[in-house]
Amino acid sequence: MTNTISRLRASSSHSGNRSKAGLLAAMTTVCALGMPLAAHADDDKYSLWQSTKDHMSNIWDKGDDAIYLSGVAHHGRGTYTKDKLDELNEHAWGLGYGKTLRNEKGNDESLYGFVIKDSHRHPQYMAGYAYEWVFPVAHTGLELGLGGTAMLMSRQDYFGGVPFPVPLPLASIGTKKAKVMFAYVPRLSSNKNNGDVLLIFGRIEM
Repeated sequence: MTNTISRLRASSSHSGNRSKAGLLAAMTTVCALGMPLAAHADDDKYSLWQSTKDHMSNIWDKGDDAIYLSGVAHHGRGTYTKDKLDELNEHAWGLGYGKTLRNEKGNDESLYGFVIKDSHRHPQYMAGYAYEWVFPVAHTGLELGLGGTAMLMSRQDYFGGVPFPVPLPLASIGTKKAKVMFAYVPRLSSNKNNGDVLLIFGRIEM
């Protein structure tokens, strides 16, 4: 695992401008979903595109390195039939890298890229932006987080692998440097065997 993390960080450093440019482009698309932006409202020379790039650049440049580790995708037992559950993968092993910035309001903003094994045991690719309001638990060193993430996702079973936008609610518990995080995919209809999936993963800031 140490070697894997080292390669991830080295790859991030060597690919610098290309990684940054790719993430900035993805984040601009994501921000159309209404995630928080740093707007330059008093300066007409800034377009939405420019203000978005500036804000994402700030997170990337000033944020702490973060490693993401995934392991569980829990499917709602009342939503899926037993036969379907027997087919599905719930060991969503995966690894990701990103940057997290504790902003001036004391909340967390993150950029990330992530690949996990999906419910059908195929690779699922994600790149996105997350915002969490942070609530310290008095005298414990722990904190709770509540917010959301907007990402571009690629899966073999949707749109032939073409990336598509996905907004999801997000929650976390832990310390500033290490958290257990939860993202929830809601049930999309009254039909069985869709949605109602809780993804559980960890984030470790370096």
